[in-house]
Amino acid sequence: MRAQLARAQARIEELQASSETDFLLDILNRRGFERELVRSLSFIKRYQASGALIVLDVDRLKPINDAFGHAAGDEVLKAIVAAISDQVRASDVIGRLGGDEFAVLLWNLSEIDARAKAAALEEAIDRLTFVFRGSRVSAGASAGVAILTAHSDVDRVLDEADRAMYVRKAQRRHESQGIPEGPGGYSALRSSGTLP
Repeated sequence: MRAQLARAQARIEELQASSETDFLLDILNRRGFERELVRSLSFIKRYQASGALIVLDVDRLKPINDAFGHAAGDEVLKAIVAAISDQVRASDVIGRLGGDEFAVLLWNLSEIDARAKAAALEEAIDRLTFVFRGSRVSAGASAGVAILTAHSDVDRVLDEADRAMYVRKAQRRHESQGIPEGPGGYSALRSSGTLP
């Protein structure tokens, strides 16, 4: 009876883990990431810790999928996850919120450091290039930041980071068209280093 119970418990844990993991990218899916964010916010409230949420939206993934197929798009997504992983610490959390949107939960850093990390993630993804059917393509990403405090809640920080990401996406469009960056951008804070 104990052996059966242990097997059943192990199976339940396995199913729960698979329900919170993105099968393609082997990172947390939205459900798993939001669970980690709730847990992190509880810790921050209890211990007055600090953290940040970065939301990244991949640029030009749909045209890549349309022109070269979803296998090409999957290759781009896998390379992006690898690039993000190279830029963050093992204690930080990466998740796929859906489609071409990712989130990173970072611990113990200032707002300036969080914005510098967002810029470094953009740069790392911008540097990625791919060759599909003889054509060289790149994707890129736009990042938005929300600082986590003792007063944060999940929906609000996700919305704040998402809105900041859309502002950044608009800034990047203007930059690519040669229009000077407006106030609120963080190009002066760009850094290619990783957090300690």
